Amino acid sequence: MKLGFFLCLLCSFTFLALGSNVSYDGRSLIIDGQRKLLLSASIHYPRSVPAMWPSLVQTAKEGGIDVIETYVFWNGHELSPGNYYFGGRFDLVKFVKIVQQAGMYLILRIGPFVAAEWNYGGVPVWLHYIPGTVFRTYNQPFMSHMQNFTTYIVNLMKQEKLFASQGGPIILSQIENEYGYYENFYKEDGKKYAMWAAKMAVAQNTGVPWIMCQQWDAPDPVIDTCNSFYCDQFKPTSPNRPKIWTENWPGWFKTFGGRNPHRPAEDVAYAVARFFQKGGSVQNYYMYHGGTNFGRTAGGPFITTSYDYDAPIDEYGLPRFPKWGHLKELHRAIKLCEPVLLNGKAVNITLGPSVEADVYTDESGACAAFIANIDDKNDRMVEFRNMSYHLPAWSVSILPDCKNVVFNTAKVSTQTHVVSMIDENLQQSDKGAVTFKWDVLKENAGIWGEADFVKTGFVDLINTTKDTTDYLWHTTSIYVGEHEGFLKNGSKPVLLINSTGHALHAFVNQEYQGTGTGNGTHSPFFFKNPIPLRAGKNEIALLCLTVGLPTAGPFYDFVGAGLISVKIKGFNNGTVDLSSSAWSYKIGIQGEQLKLYQGDGSSSVKWTTTSKPPKGQALTWYKAVVDAPSGDEPIGLDMLHMGKGLAWLNGEEIGRYWSRNSEFEEKDCVQECDYRGKFLPDKCDTDCGKPTQKWYHVPRSWFKPSGNILVIFEEKGGDPTKIKFLRRKVTGACANVAEDYPSIGLDSQGEDKINKNTPFARLTCPGNTIISSVKFASFGTPTGKCGSYLLGSCHDPNSSTVVEKACLNKNDCVVKLTKENFNNNLCPGSSRKLAVEAICS
Repeated sequence: MKLGFFLCLLCSFTFLALGSNVSYDGRSLIIDGQRKLLLSASIHYPRSVPAMWPSLVQTAKEGGIDVIETYVFWNGHELSPGNYYFGGRFDLVKFVKIVQQAGMYLILRIGPFVAAEWNYGGVPVWLHYIPGTVFRTYNQPFMSHMQNFTTYIVNLMKQEKLFASQGGPIILSQIENEYGYYENFYKEDGKKYAMWAAKMAVAQNTGVPWIMCQQWDAPDPVIDTCNSFYCDQFKPTSPNRPKIWTENWPGWFKTFGGRNPHRPAEDVAYAVARFFQKGGSVQNYYMYHGGTNFGRTAGGPFITTSYDYDAPIDEYGLPRFPKWGHLKELHRAIKLCEPVLLNGKAVNITLGPSVEADVYTDESGACAAFIANIDDKNDRMVEFRNMSYHLPAWSVSILPDCKNVVFNTAKVSTQTHVVSMIDENLQQSDKGAVTFKWDVLKENAGIWGEADFVKTGFVDLINTTKDTTDYLWHTTSIYVGEHEGFLKNGSKPVLLINSTGHALHAFVNQEYQGTGTGNGTHSPFFFKNPIPLRAGKNEIALLCLTVGLPTAGPFYDFVGAGLISVKIKGFNNGTVDLSSSAWSYKIGIQGEQLKLYQGDGSSSVKWTTTSKPPKGQALTWYKAVVDAPSGDEPIGLDMLHMGKGLAWLNGEEIGRYWSRNSEFEEKDCVQECDYRGKFLPDKCDTDCGKPTQKWYHVPRSWFKPSGNILVIFEEKGGDPTKIKFLRRKVTGACANVAEDYPSIGLDSQGEDKINKNTPFARLTCPGNTIISSVKFASFGTPTGKCGSYLLGSCHDPNSSTVVEKACLNKNDCVVKLTKENFNNNLCPGSSRKLAVEAICS
């Protein structure tokens, strides 16, 4: 046994030492002489924590994924010129090695510009302030630093032997990112820069191919690739390059004040099936796990702290059913076709209006077919090879033997999970008190200490803070004569502010007056609010904010933010314009300088301890010592009743929070999403009029058993007594399977088989939980969806008994739709199905 284990290790070591040859032709990547059809998943290492990486990678692998893809985040690594950081969430080498240990490949998108809704598109802010620098064009300062960083990353990977040519997992690298959209804005220098970037990358001699996404003039040997919701019609600019899809968006990002976008699993599967139907070779989900924009890494501006992306693995690391499961079944079906897809010849056949089949055959007689109904409204019945097939609208059926349908993209047979956020009140076991207590510290509104500078008029917010903070104080004063009419008649003058973004909080004489803000599609805003002024001197203090820096666009590095004008309307002589007044400026807030977020802060700071912390108070720091929540489920922080600010646990940056409602009306969202037809980001939105984000992921690994220091900085006012932790838990599972749903034998213990298996419903509870009860079960014509199933006109009364017998007190169960289990004479002429909802506990 030990000898066998030793020989296994020796073989593995020999394979790694020898390395792999990665090449390509017009059909696919070729690794060690073998063609590969690859399914890839984007998981960005700094959007989770190292403790999560192994389970995220393993969950992807279990979902049928071959490759993990990640960007390299330049501004997270090169903190100042030549000063590199690879610790914590930015331990790139550790992440790549975890992928390697899982036996998977990796695509390294070095960029180093990444966009990705990441602050400043991943480019360090300090680079903008090196004289003469212009990002992403033929500009020597930018290219010099870009090349230095690219070379540093490549050499780091070489040093750790992580390229496939060295025995590592990296099979592709990317230079630049979606530059084709912007190249023409930079005219001749844009073209020169793109060619330079490609040449510079190839000269790194990594031993693996380079790619450039959305780069329609990528020079050989670089491969141009596609980013879109659909890439089946994409063709590389050279017939000698394989068809690669670097970004298939299975969802979309959110912005504070925006809606909550969703992309149906049926449509994602349809897009993937169509891509491989039309000769695709590598497909990557962007994102497969979106994760969290911890700290101030979210860009946009206005990108939320959550980067969940409606991805197959949710922000907290749980598989999102049914999307994860449906795509897993798709991957299994595609893999059954892999040999003939890669080595056979394809023939396209029209089977009727909007229906086509792509049939792949090889010399051995193997055959695989993809039949697509691209009609977005009507189902079709077609004849193919003397057999009849029903295709729902906007769907693809996969036939690995040109006979049996093992998968249809519109027929979701995998379960749906019921996911709950379980309240966990904040606990303080080490305080020795029954009543929960907070430490509180109030900041003054305006300049603290000495002003950093005084200037007539306004400054650019980004150029002044250089992104060292979200905050820049602007203060001035105005004298009000005792004869002003508003002092006598009880009216209030009106503060009028024009700004290019992103947001501000207004204070008059230390009192909060309101907030002005732009949004994710339009950063500029106009603030109008009545304010109380008194006779004599009045202090006007404006806390101007950034909410993430721009992430992309032509010349985005020169997009500014800040005040345009400040006026007060309602004086006897009309409107007073303060725009040209002398303004005092202070970068940041005092608590940041004192590092209060670390929990201890300055010894000179005197916190007030209270069981009744102030509510609705702006510019307030709250600190509490808390225990870790019970259990082992992922943790969220409920900030619904707070306003806007920043949060930390044990000095780790949870991120920006903002209880900002979606600015859209209910009519702008959907109750039910029709998967049929082309998807756009606003097609299937939810949560109009509701908070864009109310729960904030706090990784379990950040907690100690007790003595954890939770710190909140509240900008505008909230109720800290209602802050609580939440445990994200799967509390139920649903299945909804019709008799005509295909399967690949998922209940078998052997390999996938191409046959007509009996349709079945499979229910699985996570971890050490079991199916404790069956809430609903009906074989017949049930209606509704998970959580709200209803009996139809036809129902087998034995349904609950059958399901309970198969599933109760089990972690995993299968219920087959057979005549032995259910009445086969029910509902003549109707399409029968089984709907089940079970409780996991």
